[in-house]
Amino acid sequence: MSNEVIAVEQAVEQVVEKAVDVVAIAETHLVTSSMFGAAIPEMFLAVAGMMLLIFGVMRGNDGTRTVCWGAIGAFIVTALFLTGLDWDRSLAFDGMFVSDRFAIFTKFMILAGLSGALAISVRYLYQERMARFEYPVLVLFAGLGMLLMVSANNMLSLYVALELQSLSLYVLAAFRRDHARAAEAGLKYFVLGALASGMLLFGISLIYGYTGSLSFDTIAATLTEANASEAGITAGAIVGMVFVLVGLAFKVSAVPFHMWTPDVYEGAPTPVTALFAIVPKIAAMALLTRLLFGPFGAMMPDWQQIIWILAAASMVVGAVAGLAQNNIKRLLAYSSIGNMGYVLLGLLAGTEEGVAAVLFYLAIYMVMTLGVFAIVLVMRRDDVAVETINDLAGLSRYKPALAYAMALLLFSMSGIPPLAGFFGKFLVFKAAVASGFYVLAVLGVVASVVAAFYYLRLIKVMFFDEAADPFDGEIGTTKRLVLTACVVLVVGFVLMPDALVETTRAAASALFGQAL
Repeated sequence: MSNEVIAVEQAVEQVVEKAVDVVAIAETHLVTSSMFGAAIPEMFLAVAGMMLLIFGVMRGNDGTRTVCWGAIGAFIVTALFLTGLDWDRSLAFDGMFVSDRFAIFTKFMILAGLSGALAISVRYLYQERMARFEYPVLVLFAGLGMLLMVSANNMLSLYVALELQSLSLYVLAAFRRDHARAAEAGLKYFVLGALASGMLLFGISLIYGYTGSLSFDTIAATLTEANASEAGITAGAIVGMVFVLVGLAFKVSAVPFHMWTPDVYEGAPTPVTALFAIVPKIAAMALLTRLLFGPFGAMMPDWQQIIWILAAASMVVGAVAGLAQNNIKRLLAYSSIGNMGYVLLGLLAGTEEGVAAVLFYLAIYMVMTLGVFAIVLVMRRDDVAVETINDLAGLSRYKPALAYAMALLLFSMSGIPPLAGFFGKFLVFKAAVASGFYVLAVLGVVASVVAAFYYLRLIKVMFFDEAADPFDGEIGTTKRLVLTACVVLVVGFVLMPDALVETTRAAASALFGQAL
């Protein structure tokens, strides 16, 4: 009996010793390499999403409103966690996750956009009898994927984050299962998204084959060394980069990979369209920026040729194709395509000034688009959502506050001073001219003038066309607050422009190894 007791005591001692060793290793790893510290906001959001999912399963669809506001609360708490992080560069998960000024600033934009898009959606979900608790949970997990995309520092973490976002968005696009157009939108988005993901994976495999690593830092070092050598960067690595850029160009709706955008925007439920227009493009553009100035920094002359074509085609198609649209959601789809062309113009500059202009433009674009969709979601007659441009006729007569708010937002999108949209376009054009891309800058100005026609057309319909039947949809307190905030930011930005300009410059400096 004593031998058994001794054996048990020895076994317990061994287990305790092993546990102490594991704890010591974990503590050392956490302290020395910040294994999880930089990713605490994302970890919290993941846990919050699972808790809301369990709550939704227990309460059923009756808890949809609670889950929606719980998700918004989770976004706000995640933003608070971000404020407590070290804004200098730090790594997590063995270098697969990076946190720096660029990532944190972009995450604040993403969280703000997610919160706004979800807040203006709650009332619509009940009006259209599609209030299911899965909606805010899917939005939350799509947002988690976006945050991880921005901090990706490895091709594997990039792909996992991108697919987490994409799979959630595929479901959201077809969320109205009883509508043929929504099912068509979801199917188109899924098929073309799968094709883009295949191209992205093929490009990643080529990059891995020619550099021997999936780490952004190692890829950057390898390509820089190859570029400095006599042989130069191999054609295989360049082809791999092209396929990666094609996959990401699909995510930002850059021409000629934009074919899904108008159909998905029109067919998806309007709150989902608002989400697509506001947030995923910010995350995808931030990821594209990190790739171009990180692992592909040594290949700048090569990727600038691709970005030049994407930017030019996006600006032209977004401006010209939008002229023929009668559906507001399709019009906003082409507007987003054109806006991504202006953003790519800032990337093309290849400078810190250009990256700062990109971040600035994305922030202003998010605010303008959120405000416009807050108004679109109010467009209802006989308790049915209406979406055509002619339905805006006489809006100034029945709802003058909405009409003037819409006009200010559209003037800003047109780039008319002194509204915020003017400064966004001015900065990207300035960055392009400073880098010598005069032809593309002029093309951007011309495209902006052409696109102003369909923005002004909407204003003309609201104020001068014969009045249609009045809207019977109520704007609601939440939409009113969101819309007021957007209009105040767009109109009042001219009073304090330096705060956002300096913040975007500090965020851009993180990609160029400078600390401000």
